[in-house]
Amino acid sequence: MLKIKNIETAYGNLKVLRRISMHVDPGEIVTIIGANGAGKTTLLHTICGLLKPRAGEMVLQGNDLCRLSPEKIVKLGCSLVPEGRQVFATMNVRENLILGAYVRYKKDKKKALAELDKIFALFPVLKERENQLAGTLSGGEQQMLAMGRSLMAKPALIMMDEPSTGLAPLIVKNIFEIIVKLKESGNTVLLVEQNAKAALAIADRGYVLETGKIIVQGPAEDLLANNDVQRAYLGREAV
Repeated sequence: MLKIKNIETAYGNLKVLRRISMHVDPGEIVTIIGANGAGKTTLLHTICGLLKPRAGEMVLQGNDLCRLSPEKIVKLGCSLVPEGRQVFATMNVRENLILGAYVRYKKDKKKALAELDKIFALFPVLKERENQLAGTLSGGEQQMLAMGRSLMAKPALIMMDEPSTGLAPLIVKNIFEIIVKLKESGNTVLLVEQNAKAALAIADRGYVLETGKIIVQGPAEDLLANNDVQRAYLGREAV
């Protein structure tokens, strides 16, 4: 579905991504783990068009992404749940969700609005809060709203940037259960997470990013058992 080859991205003279190559197959949950500053968010922003790569190739379902605008990339089936939720605080839940379907809403308003029922079925609390201002929701509810907003675009690939940040453990558990449900419903997920253990527990495969380079990759269970990954990212000493 997504193939990336030798991608390099920089902020001015500061090179952040260094010859990144990876892939995501249909129906997978693929996670990217790494410390703060490793380049995880930069990678997602490059894929979705918010940043333009200096070199390399990115192909989504046969389409070259490197020179496309974020809007066109969304139309091709790739959407982002941003770090920190970034909901529109002064708009209500329903309005936030409809904004997620803007590339479809202009073409077929009826079909776009029909997608709301699916989102409310996946996140019942959003139905209860439909007319509530997004800025008054709890952190967990805002995360669900951000996920629902992204799903309103009916993406083939949904990318999530640190969905567990700032949430209580019980809410984090609920969010990860929803991510598994998305896979079971046929969605493909690219997940960036600092909670490496939780991310690898639900993922099919994973990549470890360090200072802009992929240093380890493989099946999630192999990364969970990797001594270096355990020491650096899982908070335990190898025995």
